[in-house]
Amino acid sequence: MTIRLAPLRPEDVGEALTVQRSAYVSEAQRYHQPLIPPLVETLDQFRADLRIAIGAWSGTRLVGSVRGRVDGTRMEIARFSVALDFQGAGVGRALLAAVEAAAPPEITRFWLITGAASHDNQRLYRAAGYLPAGERDDVVGIRLLIMEKPR
Repeated sequence: MTIRLAPLRPEDVGEALTVQRSAYVSEAQRYHQPLIPPLVETLDQFRADLRIAIGAWSGTRLVGSVRGRVDGTRMEIARFSVALDFQGAGVGRALLAAVEAAAPPEITRFWLITGAASHDNQRLYRAAGYLPAGERDDVVGIRLLIMEKPR
């Protein structure tokens, strides 16, 4: 399987949002909460967040995406999603490496948020060097784990 990674363009947003929603349904089910933020994000909100946004394509099909949100010398890895039929095939690892590589030079630390009970996600992030750095509840009451790693 060949995966092509490239920056997301405004014209990719509809397809990327579809993949994101599909990928996050299992998270919503895990926490019995249908309105988690990735499922209610709008096209306009997604379009406004394309400064650092990487897509993964298999042929002409978008199969995953991730965004980086810069805040000073830190960058949040956000809205990480991979189509269900491509999960476990290395797409997530490739996207994570690509978004980290796209970070501006001033970034000294990466961080991300995942569900505290999302153990598969946590394994991926730990394998990439992320370590737990705290916990908090999100806007709908789901317990989240904050993970970080130095650049």
